[in-house]
Amino acid sequence: MENVQEQQAREKHNHNHNHDHGKAPIVLYFIGLALAIIALFLSDQYQGLQNILFSIATIAAGYHVIVLEGVGETIENTKARGKFTPNSHILMGLAAIGASAIGNFWEGTLLILIFSGAHFLEDYAEGRSKREITKLLEMNPTTARLIKPDGNTEIVEVSELKVGDRLQVLNGDQVPIDGVILSGETSIDESAINGESIPQEKSKGDDVFGSTINGTGTFTMEVTKEEKDTVFSKILQLVNQNQSNQTKAASIIQKFEPRYVTFVLIAIPVVVLTAPYLLNWTWSQSIYRGLVLLVAASPCALAAATVSVTLSATSNLAKHGVLSKGSTYLSQLADINAIAFDKTGTLTRGKPQVTNSYFTDSVNEEEMLDIVVALEKESNHPLANAILEKFEAKNKMTIDVTNQIGKGLTGDYNGKNYRIGKPTSFTNVAEEFSRLNDERASEGKTVVYVSEDEKVVGLIALMDIPNEEAKATIDYFKGLGIHTTLITGDSEMTGKAVGEQLGIDEVIANVMPEDKSNIINEQKKEHGIVAMVGDGVNDAPALVKANVGIAMGEGTDVAVEVSDLALMKNDLSKLVNAHKVATKMNRVIWQNIFFSMAVVVFLVIVSFLGLTDIAISVIIHEGSTLVVILNGLRLLSFKGDN
Repeated sequence: MENVQEQQAREKHNHNHNHDHGKAPIVLYFIGLALAIIALFLSDQYQGLQNILFSIATIAAGYHVIVLEGVGETIENTKARGKFTPNSHILMGLAAIGASAIGNFWEGTLLILIFSGAHFLEDYAEGRSKREITKLLEMNPTTARLIKPDGNTEIVEVSELKVGDRLQVLNGDQVPIDGVILSGETSIDESAINGESIPQEKSKGDDVFGSTINGTGTFTMEVTKEEKDTVFSKILQLVNQNQSNQTKAASIIQKFEPRYVTFVLIAIPVVVLTAPYLLNWTWSQSIYRGLVLLVAASPCALAAATVSVTLSATSNLAKHGVLSKGSTYLSQLADINAIAFDKTGTLTRGKPQVTNSYFTDSVNEEEMLDIVVALEKESNHPLANAILEKFEAKNKMTIDVTNQIGKGLTGDYNGKNYRIGKPTSFTNVAEEFSRLNDERASEGKTVVYVSEDEKVVGLIALMDIPNEEAKATIDYFKGLGIHTTLITGDSEMTGKAVGEQLGIDEVIANVMPEDKSNIINEQKKEHGIVAMVGDGVNDAPALVKANVGIAMGEGTDVAVEVSDLALMKNDLSKLVNAHKVATKMNRVIWQNIFFSMAVVVFLVIVSFLGLTDIAISVIIHEGSTLVVILNGLRLLSFKGDN
């Protein structure tokens, strides 16, 4: 790990590099450009004035890039680290000074004009991807309509709201804070939170999130979270963390750059002093070619190799509902060897659904279903909700229902007693029902029997079934040779049933929450880089332990907080897209690195051979930097299916 001084120096470097100096640098640049143009049109008899104008033009155009960033950051980073830590921009400054010193004032000025101009273009290009992310800040609501005890409304600051406050949200307003609807119906654009472009229908009892956009309806809501704890605030926190968390390649380049610049600063004088003896160059040739080498060896393109790529990748994913705490985690996501999934709410929908029903011929199935609905309407058990979602009564019945612990729901209708309960609570069971029960249980399903006067006449099977995206997600990772594991606290039978449906490589069932992180440790030892996907508090230790922790955004706040990536909607297809973007990001970073180094090597070789001058070198050099930036910006519009 880096020491504290190095970390502080890096933070200071990042701060300075991204510091906004307003319009002054651009104004100075154009003053320098104008003076250079005037000097070019002066005749040779005004050579002294011409050289003075070129010198002033060089200082004006290069003040921001060379003096503030090159010299300024070199001094500050050297003080912070306690050792010489040069910024690569000083190489261009030294080359310009050297060119002027040997009488090539125009070449020195041209070098700075091209270098500074390219630098401003790079800042603009990089700013495009930053602006995609920082648009989020503009969406943060600041005021709300508070409903006072007398029923009147008052405009108040969002920061003043407390849990339990009642608010009014008019059509077209931003939802000011997280809460729950008390009355009214509307549709809300939640794309800022989950990347979903289709507005979500909302009514009484539904959750709403701060910064989302209300549609045509008006509603009242109750505040459920303070401003600092809202989903949108968590997103902003993730974005802020993302800005300072770099890929491994970026960290290596940042550490390598000062050492490389120091090497160049030592090597160039050595070349200049030895070339007349070793290569038979004249002293003027040696000095000039040394200056050309100084330009050629500058690592500007290499320094820019990762910035636009990582910012473009993270902003692309942010627009589509995937947030990362840093590009380093995206980079690791691209390199995973194994991925583990929680079951409930991650691979499955998180609530049971009816999958099978069967009634004997001795009863009227339609009438029996009407009775089942009448019984279940009096229960608030999750299984009851699933049964009521599946079946609708043709004839509404009113039955007095008793919920007997250990036996289930029971009630009388037309002189007969009907009961719905677990299979072990029945004794009068025909062979066909026992067989069906065993079959359904082996498939990981929960079975309830329906009886008439204690004789089982029907069976309903329920299961928390895999969600729509789960199979395609598992197939995607398996297709890449990535090991897939299901980790669940459910029974082995249930876990294996889901695992078989999805084609998962390994199922680990009957797992206690505290054991999940140990399993991730074992996976890391066996496979290498491991990702974990979960949504609950019990997944938090495993999410922390994994190389990449991925939270389902509709899961608990704890899971989202400790994770490295968050899917802002429970949609596993977003994870597949994130992996594709991350893989593309790594590939483009290495393309940029190899291209940057190839250009440096090429320029150094042709400089030694005397095939280029300062002007041509700087044009090729800065052109390669722009190519690297633009190559990175492609990820702003990259889609996983490309």
